[in-house]
Amino acid sequence: MGADARDLPAVGTPRLIGRDHELTRLADALAAPPGVVLVAGEAGIGKSRLVRELLPAPGVLVASCPPLREALTLGPIVDALRQARPGVAGLALSPLAGTLRPLFPEWDLPPAPDGLADAGAARHRLLRALAELLDRFDVGVLVVEDVHWADETTLEFLLFLAARQELRPALVLTYRPDEVGDDSLLLRLSSRYPRITLGALDVAQTAQLVSSMLGDERVSEPFARFLHRHTDGIPFALEESVRLLRDRADLIRQGGEWIRRSLTEIAVPPTIRDALAERLVRLSADAQAVLRACAVLATPAAEPDVVAVCGLPAERAGAAIDEAARSGLLVEDERGRLGFRHALAAKAVYDGIGGRERRELHRRSGKALSVWDPAPVAVLAHHFREAGETRKWCEYAERAADLALASGDHHTAVSFLHGLLASPDLPPTAVARLARKTPLFAFTGYLGRVDLVRIVRGVLDSAVLDRRESAEIRSQLGRLLMHSGDYAEGAAELARAIPDLAGNPVAVAQAMSVLGRPAGAAWPAQAHREWLDRCDAVVRSAVPEEERLSFTVDRATALLELGDETGWTVADTLPDDDSPDPLQITRGLLNYGDAALHWGRYADARAKLTRSVDLARRHGLQRLQDMGLATLIRLDWVTGEWSGLAARVAEFADLAEEPLIQLDTTLVGALLQAATERDAGAEVERKLTLVLDETRQRGIVDMPLEPAAALGRLHLAAGRPVAALEVTEEPMAVVARKQIWLWAADLAPVRVEALLAAGRVEEASSLAAEFAAGYPGATGAVHCCRALLAEAGGEPAEAAASWAAAASAWAALPRPYDALLAREREAACLLAAGAPDALAQLESVLAGCVALGATVAAARVRAVLRDHGLGATPVWRGGRRGYGDQLSPRELEVVRLLLTGLTNPEIAQVLSRSPKTVAAQLNSAMRKHRVSSRTALAVSATRAGITPAADRAVD
Repeated sequence: MGADARDLPAVGTPRLIGRDHELTRLADALAAPPGVVLVAGEAGIGKSRLVRELLPAPGVLVASCPPLREALTLGPIVDALRQARPGVAGLALSPLAGTLRPLFPEWDLPPAPDGLADAGAARHRLLRALAELLDRFDVGVLVVEDVHWADETTLEFLLFLAARQELRPALVLTYRPDEVGDDSLLLRLSSRYPRITLGALDVAQTAQLVSSMLGDERVSEPFARFLHRHTDGIPFALEESVRLLRDRADLIRQGGEWIRRSLTEIAVPPTIRDALAERLVRLSADAQAVLRACAVLATPAAEPDVVAVCGLPAERAGAAIDEAARSGLLVEDERGRLGFRHALAAKAVYDGIGGRERRELHRRSGKALSVWDPAPVAVLAHHFREAGETRKWCEYAERAADLALASGDHHTAVSFLHGLLASPDLPPTAVARLARKTPLFAFTGYLGRVDLVRIVRGVLDSAVLDRRESAEIRSQLGRLLMHSGDYAEGAAELARAIPDLAGNPVAVAQAMSVLGRPAGAAWPAQAHREWLDRCDAVVRSAVPEEERLSFTVDRATALLELGDETGWTVADTLPDDDSPDPLQITRGLLNYGDAALHWGRYADARAKLTRSVDLARRHGLQRLQDMGLATLIRLDWVTGEWSGLAARVAEFADLAEEPLIQLDTTLVGALLQAATERDAGAEVERKLTLVLDETRQRGIVDMPLEPAAALGRLHLAAGRPVAALEVTEEPMAVVARKQIWLWAADLAPVRVEALLAAGRVEEASSLAAEFAAGYPGATGAVHCCRALLAEAGGEPAEAAASWAAAASAWAALPRPYDALLAREREAACLLAAGAPDALAQLESVLAGCVALGATVAAARVRAVLRDHGLGATPVWRGGRRGYGDQLSPRELEVVRLLLTGLTNPEIAQVLSRSPKTVAAQLNSAMRKHRVSSRTALAVSATRAGITPAADRAVD
């Protein structure tokens, strides 16, 4: 039974309740570097309210991500900046700001620079330009609401801002964790920066919130418990329930406090949607029409647009808007635009609209917004698609793709173009036009490209195209096939397209450069080298100077991947100064550091990778930074820097949105487990198999080699030579076909041992000889193969000598774990030969294993010593591991550089360490060698067999 209207409470906006701790954390996070904080929580929990409570309006820019499938390039940020001020007069923008002309065509920006073919370079330039605009706008805090709906380029921009060394602007991002996909870039932000997660209110806080809505008069505890039970303490649900109870006249004021009616007299809908639906039907038909129009518009809209979409006469529409605003469902923002107070309310209204009416409202929305200047092309594409107007959807989707391409946002362009290409109603000529526009290198993930391969191939088969059009589409198809893992077919299509691309030297050089990279299993190294040389000739003769740096980086990278020493000469031409092109300099350093790792030039690798990570961090190149850090993880594994390595591996192994980085670090984690966890065999095998299968499926020809080698070692250790042969057969066949023996450093010894275990001695001997002849320089791996052959031939003394040579070669790099394993095999051969010092060597190996943390090898050596009646070296039980009288890997690096004649500051520069650290490491080395001068240390180190570092030059 209802109450008299005069007895009904006036329901106001609730105060912020129960968030004092979160407010303090938010303020603290913004006050300290890096000034980035995420506010997480489910829908209706109060994320936006928390942020608004803390941040004053001056210097704060608020952007909102709409729940639209089609996303305009950096749409939330662009819209917020456009609404913040009418133009850029007086901002003294640099020429870089011209990149933003496609996004702000109405502003007087500098001239647009020339387009960039490289997707990463174009996107990086776009992000830098937008960051400059934020700085010129004097934005102190950038708030981005509902980041779970953000497009990929907006997320990249936020990562870019977060990684900048400058402290402005600070970032506050709100999102719903349950709506974040496993491959979202948002996971990078949420895993690296402070996160405040809002929880539900308790009963007492529920009472306070409801009281704040009812004039601060007391709310009875039973009433508060009742509401808490039915709303789970979600603030928005509480607010809507109170408003609904007021609309129903189900609130009673008794004895100075607000209470509910008897539980048998009142029912609260089970969901927010049901509560909103009930509130909606209590409004007039006109107010409901206005709310449905706002729900379809999806983003805050000007009143004339709302009137046009709802279909009411102006006077009735105005009154209906007022009624909807009084209900609390509709609000007007600071820019005078109308929208729902909460996204949950908008969704509840939208879901209640029938299909036919929904299509009509979308059609009206498209018609109303199409007169805007500039046209919101992505939003228009959304409305016309939902309206079922295919022709207009295609028109605006293509315009949105063109806008994204002009801005350098290839990700967004691909999203629109792929949707268009998948449409069955497009004629072949339109498909051909769209296919030529598609920047295939912007695709991520190999599975998503399969459908596009079929579409593009269908264009070539069915459309009437001229030679140039066919060549452009064919080159796109070739790249797409390569990225899909079908290198042979893709290379054939790309090579077939090159003659008809002759009028475009950059496109020709790009195609030749792709063919010059040693991907694919079929082509030998010489074929790739020929394409590289043809590409170089085109670049030198026809490619503009300003576009050559990327080709130089690609050429040096390919040569080094081929095992060609001349690659280092090309790599040395990389500018020392990063100003010409930070992206290409960073990419070059990363590629060369990775190559130095595979070539065994570990100090050089560390210097290049460290500089690459520093540049990537400085310029906000998050992906390159992650790749550099992941490669440093691999370098630390190889060089025995295992302290804290497992935690770093775990962080990157969870980086689902970067599958190649994830696979690489998962591999390192498996190798580390195999060395340090005695009972991890099954888990290690599972991880290695996963990496092997994934890399094979992705068509990355060299990446399966190391997991195959590691699996082969596991099988051999378990007495499964047949399995070891099977897992190493195809990878070794790839190496032999391509004749790139650099790739076989880990694989060749395992394959030789598996062949010997299977009794295939002649094959093993032939493989070892071919490997030694083709590998660039005599290395530990070559000596290992010779030792294995000597063991199989019943020559333990000769085998011991080869194992000793392998250990010395590994130690010189330094590669301490492999050196210890070789010393262990040497001692076993010495035992077999009856050498008197074999057990002493085993004790030395045990000490080294314990110091390194190689638990599995230590246990194995300890068992052999026990079998020979010797006690085992005490197990390390915590604290800092020492190396005894032996030089640590980093001390060895310093001593080897000392032997080349470098001073302490020069050694520090080469190794990217401080001179103080180098001095401390030299002092430690002197103490271990029992000398007191650098000269005496040099003499003692030389006598101990330590060799000078090769090719170590100060930049």
